[in-house]
Amino acid sequence: MFPDWKSWRHVVKLDPDKPADEWLIEQVVESGTDAVIVGGTQNITREKVLRLYKLLKPYQLPKVLEVSTIEAITFGFDGYLIPVVLNAGNPKWIIGAHKEAVKLAGDLMAWKEVLPEGYIILNPDCAAAELTEALYSLRKSDILAYARCGENLFSLPLIYIEYSGSYGNPELVSYIKSGLTKARVFYGGGIDNAQKAEMMSRMADTIVVGNMVYTESIRNLKDTVKAVK
Repeated sequence: MFPDWKSWRHVVKLDPDKPADEWLIEQVVESGTDAVIVGGTQNITREKVLRLYKLLKPYQLPKVLEVSTIEAITFGFDGYLIPVVLNAGNPKWIIGAHKEAVKLAGDLMAWKEVLPEGYIILNPDCAAAELTEALYSLRKSDILAYARCGENLFSLPLIYIEYSGSYGNPELVSYIKSGLTKARVFYGGGIDNAQKAEMMSRMADTIVVGNMVYTESIRNLKDTVKAVK
């Protein structure tokens, strides 16, 4: 069964392609964050995912793998997030890659451990935008329409607003959230201090911090948790 993700307010995303050691993992766990998502876009391999999983395994914190490539799937996580990129220019990232994964491993999948998430990528300079050929010259109404399609047409329980590498527009995130009725809104991108965390946590249901743990800003990690909670 997938962890109780609806109660999460603060999540740390760890990239398997970036360096991590026991000290970094301790900082993440001791920060008070609600869960850890393991996921990334570039150079993701099973070996890298497994290395990170072994560092996280001793801790009780919920550990979820965000699946970007089937070759990197590693068993043992508490749940698996499956991104559906709603504004992808390449349909492979809306359904193509997913179909191939189910074709290969559908008989083995524990569907109760899987949670689909509707991604809307809004930073044209991030790796995920390039990979998925994301459509980003969008009006507010277009972005909300993508989110509503995810919520109502595809019954996606989670809409993830992705600004990876930059801090997004809080008013836009609020606009999207206020236009939805059932799906919960995750926000990720550019949060590296308590002020940004507090602001975006008022606009989204859950904030995701990532890049800050690989910089000197990791010293602010506990403060971002306190600001949210």
